[in-house]
Amino acid sequence: MNTVEGPPRSVCLLRLSAMGDVAHMVPVVRTIQKYWPETALTWIIGKSEVRLVHDIPGVEFVEFDKANFLESLRSVARRVRHRRFDVLLCPQVSLRANVISTLVRADLKLGYDKARARDLHSLFVRRHVPPAPRQHVLDSFFSFIEYLGLRDRDMRWDYDIPDEACEFAREHLTDGCLNVLISPCSSHPLRNWSAERYAAVADHAANALDAKVILCGGPSAEERRIGQDIESRMQSKALNLIGKDTLKKFLALLQGADVLISPDSGPAHMAAGVDTPVIGLYAASNPERSGPYFSRQWCVNKYGVAAQTFRNKPEDELKWGTKLEYEGVMDLIEVDEVTSRLDALAGNQ
Repeated sequence: MNTVEGPPRSVCLLRLSAMGDVAHMVPVVRTIQKYWPETALTWIIGKSEVRLVHDIPGVEFVEFDKANFLESLRSVARRVRHRRFDVLLCPQVSLRANVISTLVRADLKLGYDKARARDLHSLFVRRHVPPAPRQHVLDSFFSFIEYLGLRDRDMRWDYDIPDEACEFAREHLTDGCLNVLISPCSSHPLRNWSAERYAAVADHAANALDAKVILCGGPSAEERRIGQDIESRMQSKALNLIGKDTLKKFLALLQGADVLISPDSGPAHMAAGVDTPVIGLYAASNPERSGPYFSRQWCVNKYGVAAQTFRNKPEDELKWGTKLEYEGVMDLIEVDEVTSRLDALAGNQ
């Protein structure tokens, strides 16, 4: 394992998106702050994603608006033009991130190993973290500071959740019963389960477990449509908060809930930071790589079945990280597989 000599004076972290990956990065930042308190931290991050972490003290955030690529490039260039960092960490291999990395001057530019690089990533960095063929995404992020010699971990998120968000959660959660959040939508539509099956699970939660079911999600027309579709198919009643909360209000709800049911999405990974178990619905992606970090035992994992069904090969013959986003892939997950997880988890409360 390669290391640097002592804590760096300054580190620039380049990780723009997505929300789940930004959530994975938080304990890495907390670890740097704990063990290298004198190291100055700058984080180049997406405009949407910064809402989750902007209030972490001691971090300088440089926002990048992906919708305004050229202007954002100029903005980043202005912010870092007269600076030189000891280390630039590049745990993102998109072409956009690669281009941004050229704006940052650093003594060491550290990126992924060549097996995980794409979009010419290897040409934009000077050193590479060691190959790790079957790592979870969060572990891969930690490998960057392990390369620098920092091998301890501080698995702490400590999201700042304001009082108004906590009050919102108190108004909508019910004491004395199981509070079940369902966040039905991923930003990748082919990772979404059907409204009919979500409704069946929600009815089971309400009727068999006397649970309060709360639907959560963003304000997009598609998310609202899916929420309404789930409601219309239910025999019982759910509280539909889709589009009615903010990111911090969702965190407060998540913190107070007993369980989240979600596909591979940002909310599934945000849950780790507030110690809420997740029943993850995985067929299009591999939960061993991108599942909710502390809840992989609760996931319904049909990724191996999907590999055989859609690629006609076992999952261990697929390249690590291969997405199986095919029409109908999430239909491999049956309702009773989810309700059995929910029953078991409710029995542990």
